[in-house]
Amino acid sequence: MLLVVTVANAVNATLYKDLNFDIVHDIAPIVATFRSPNVLVVTPSLPAKTLPEFIAYARANPGKINYASAGYGSAPNVNAELFKMMTGVDLVHAPYSGSFLPDLLSGQVQVTFVPTPTAIANIRGGKLRALAVTSATPSDALPGIPTVGEFVPGFEASIWHGIGAPKSTPAAIIN
Repeated sequence: MLLVVTVANAVNATLYKDLNFDIVHDIAPIVATFRSPNVLVVTPSLPAKTLPEFIAYARANPGKINYASAGYGSAPNVNAELFKMMTGVDLVHAPYSGSFLPDLLSGQVQVTFVPTPTAIANIRGGKLRALAVTSATPSDALPGIPTVGEFVPGFEASIWHGIGAPKSTPAAIIN
């Protein structure tokens, strides 16, 4: 039996006490299959053009900027909450059960952390402004866009997927 493991499994382990398995103690990692940074994007109507400008604007306007996520515990939510803690900004969480993209594009919400592949077309089309990627190094897919960590030391967050097996699986099979 194999398990496709995602960042959601790791997040769920911190949010829920009564899961059927412990991701750390019950699953043996086999291989990472995918890793991608999120990108912090804002609507073009927001006056901030760079991440330092956004942080300054958010500090000057506490509780007036809404950030969209795919719900509590989603990667955009966790990224934004980490960003808030590390920068001291006060952003208002707008959790969505469906797509938040229409409201982001219309300016109903002003910012989000979104998977890079999801945002590229709207960034290149000028419908969203990329301020920074969440990985430790710049993204080849978004040349010229800095990392959050360049301005917020220690910030790093990526989406990842992998394959795991029950911890009792023999090493020879996992290898």
